[in-house]
Amino acid sequence: MSQSNPQTPPPRRWTATPVAMAAAFCAACALALATSAAADDQAAPSTVTTTALTGNLHLLQGRGGNVVASIGEDGVLIIDDDYEEMVPAYEAALTDLVGADANPRFIINTHWHLDHVGGNLFWADRGAVVLAHTNVRERMSTRQEMKAFDRVVEASPAGALPVITYGDSLAVHFNGDDIEVQHYASAHTDGDSAVYFTSENVVHMGDLFFKDGFPFVDLGSGGSVAGYIAAADAVLARVDDATVIVPGHGSLADKADLQRYRDMLVTTSSAVQAQLAAGESVDSIVEQGLGEEWAPWGTGFINEERWISFIANSP
Repeated sequence: MSQSNPQTPPPRRWTATPVAMAAAFCAACALALATSAAADDQAAPSTVTTTALTGNLHLLQGRGGNVVASIGEDGVLIIDDDYEEMVPAYEAALTDLVGADANPRFIINTHWHLDHVGGNLFWADRGAVVLAHTNVRERMSTRQEMKAFDRVVEASPAGALPVITYGDSLAVHFNGDDIEVQHYASAHTDGDSAVYFTSENVVHMGDLFFKDGFPFVDLGSGGSVAGYIAAADAVLARVDDATVIVPGHGSLADKADLQRYRDMLVTTSSAVQAQLAAGESVDSIVEQGLGEEWAPWGTGFINEERWISFIANSP
């Protein structure tokens, strides 16, 4: 992987069909469940921003997880597909990029949360083949309890489930690229994968990477802090300074951003574990805080208190 980070043109915006955001919130996965105020629901974006990456790749950003689209002679392949109610906005954006036949041939899900797999059923009904780690299919096909947010996610419809699953890794040869899909165990969940576009020097990390913020560790879905660190180390070993890194949420990143994230994971988790080993309680650690250096990391989806609790309860 050696291609340089591209200069990206100004993004284009597309407006989705209006939806009842409050109702959608009830079906949303953990990443939406953290913000429960109705005002936050109504403020959630209903547009998709499209940004050219490099070669035939495009970044699409809506309400949920970041989406990457490969568009070329073989058709369309997308990584993740946001919430169900965002489908009209993605359909409009892809139609603008591709033309009349904008239906993806393949969808790769980085994990099972609904802000990354919500469009599966729509696209599958139009012929898309959904691929994911075997644990993604297992969790989507059964009722999931998200105790961190006191929520339940019911099983997805059969048509939304991945039809091709893999264990450790998968290769997809599409639009002139060798796309490598690598599973990283027990990190954000037990079904996380990073997707490497080897010819384009781009990697989509899904929720293995929350840029400049503490991550959500879905302990109930087999996630762990140690797994997060292992995944960050593994990706760092594969990328170079020119690699374009797409986080699950947030703006585009590079190797330095991922290194800073990995260092945060190691430093804060080591500090909390040392305090616990010394006999301090979680409440005491929360009261003391992690220090000024890490304060900005807790201003996003996961605050400092919750991050400390993830560390304390992680296997």
